[in-house]
Amino acid sequence: MIPAANPLADYLARKPEIDEAIQRVLSGGRYILGPEVAAFEQEFAAFLGADFAVGVGSGTEALHAALRVCGIGQGDTVITVSHTAVATVAAIELAGAIPLLVDIDPQTYTLDANQLEDTLLAGRSSRIKAVIPVHLYGHPADMPTIMSIAERFDVRVIEDCAQSHGASIGGRRVGTWGHLAAFSFYPTKNLGALGDGGAVVTNDPTLAARTALFREYGWMERYISDIPGANTRLDELQGAILRVKLRFLEQDNVKRQEVARRYDSMLSGSSLVLPRTHPGHTHVYHQYVIRTPRRDALKQSLAKSSVGSLIHYPVPIHLQPAYRDGLLAPGGLSQTERICEEILSLPIHPHLTQDEVNRVGDAIRSWLQQDSQPK
Repeated sequence: MIPAANPLADYLARKPEIDEAIQRVLSGGRYILGPEVAAFEQEFAAFLGADFAVGVGSGTEALHAALRVCGIGQGDTVITVSHTAVATVAAIELAGAIPLLVDIDPQTYTLDANQLEDTLLAGRSSRIKAVIPVHLYGHPADMPTIMSIAERFDVRVIEDCAQSHGASIGGRRVGTWGHLAAFSFYPTKNLGALGDGGAVVTNDPTLAARTALFREYGWMERYISDIPGANTRLDELQGAILRVKLRFLEQDNVKRQEVARRYDSMLSGSSLVLPRTHPGHTHVYHQYVIRTPRRDALKQSLAKSSVGSLIHYPVPIHLQPAYRDGLLAPGGLSQTERICEEILSLPIHPHLTQDEVNRVGDAIRSWLQQDSQPK
């Protein structure tokens, strides 16, 4: 079976360096918020071109912390999308805020800036305090436009960068556009730990300092809470592992882009809708997502050919049982609902061989040929 993602291959490719980093932590005796986390925070911020990165326990907690340090809480409204991992909305609710869901751009699958502006103009809630654009699948949301709109309406922007490590717009990395940004280091991410982990990124020293306080009970002095906080710390083992893997992130993203170009070449001219990259944007292909109304049939055919595929995400958040009573933007979510019925993620990771990529493409082309025959 060709897996859709392969964290084990990622570890094995860096095993000597990772094992050395783990041993360094074990022999050093500091396991929480020690020198490895501090060094990773500096190195990750430098990679992004940001001033500060603060390690936390997960990507969800990074979003939660970012909302809280912006003063967003009970009764406030936060705009985001329904086509995302449920963690985005869960973090809003963890902060006590109310998610307001808007539709997506049908080409990039990210927040539609026009829908954002229309929602803010409609003024459905006078307590709209923030927007969370999600850089889904590795393609950046339209941050220049989103930031311009947010400035006019005086709302905070928190980027959800869980799937976009290294993506950029005009050479400027995602994670440096908003007031804050949240990253996940879940093992399958472009930069993944060997467990949970996350980071909050910002250029604002006050917000960075408040995030560092928030992640450990609001302590400035041990056992004395200066602000209400939480326990959401990036541990030393994960910090050390991420330091190793960060050194290879750019070349791994290049390998993902090479796989995507091969898929593009093999599948161009077919009936499938392939990923598109807006001019000036750098796509890092956390997922390579195609679309077809015959998605389920294609998925079944690939499985018979020992090709793994996944659906990210099969049910929009606003149609899931826990969120059916959620707030929707006035324009509705027609693009979101249609797209979720057609999307399919193909195998993509830096350790796919050329032969494996060709096998995936050949399996899809064979299915397309058979599917086009008269029934």
